Amino acid sequence: MTERGSTGNKLQQEILSYYQYSEEADRLLQGYGRLEFARTQSLLERYLPDPPAAILDVGGGSGIYACPLAIQGYEVHLVDAVGRHVEQALQTSLEQPDHPLASARAGDARALEQDSGSVDAVLLFGPLYHLTKEGDRMLALREARRVLRSGGVVLAVGISRFASTLQGIARGYIHDPAFAAIAERDLAEGQHRNPAKIKGYFTTAYFHHPEELGIEIERAGFAHERTVAVEGPASMLQDIDEQWDDLDRRRRLLAVLRNLEQEPSLLGVSSHIMAVGRKQSK
Repeated sequence: MTERGSTGNKLQQEILSYYQYSEEADRLLQGYGRLEFARTQSLLERYLPDPPAAILDVGGGSGIYACPLAIQGYEVHLVDAVGRHVEQALQTSLEQPDHPLASARAGDARALEQDSGSVDAVLLFGPLYHLTKEGDRMLALREARRVLRSGGVVLAVGISRFASTLQGIARGYIHDPAFAAIAERDLAEGQHRNPAKIKGYFTTAYFHHPEELGIEIERAGFAHERTVAVEGPASMLQDIDEQWDDLDRRRRLLAVLRNLEQEPSLLGVSSHIMAVGRKQSK
């Protein structure tokens, strides 16, 4: 995924550098990442068509979602901007020889190589919050629509406009003047920047208002079916490891989050939100 616009033909260098040296897959297997991962998998189970449907995972990283989907019997194609991620995905694919990825390659969410009308579902778990210009996000969504078959589904994830402020309150970051300035801009513009490159304060991104994500889906030509919270209010938990490691507490927590996932008044509390869009038959 290369980013067109004022930054030239490449995704902004600070974003590439961030993912080149961070372990995104590891993030989803510890702490709050375990909650995000489990909730996303639950949503995939509900909104994806049955295997052996063809899935295009755009911004699929190291294959953290794509490779398990291949094991389930899906035909999975992965695209990512970071070469290291593609290499990791290919390596994981080799380790499951009975259920390999159909393909994994570097690419641009706004100019996909996939043939038109060739897949049943598109996952956008990252591109929409790293394409900081609205025009670029619309290109990515329209490309997703192009490659989908009639009736196909797009699952598009955004970061909530309020995520940094709420997590800053819950975890005490808001008392750091540098973080407070970042969160203030997030609230005002949705444009997240970390100019000092402080570890833990993320990288260049766009944070959606919950209503805005569905509007962009519709503007790209999809029927917007719903927007749901991924982590929901559990984004603010301070004892996530304790809650997660206790199986009974984990089950109760996940049940509550499912009950709350479509409550409009609580969508913005979730760190991540997912919009479900459908390519309608002509």
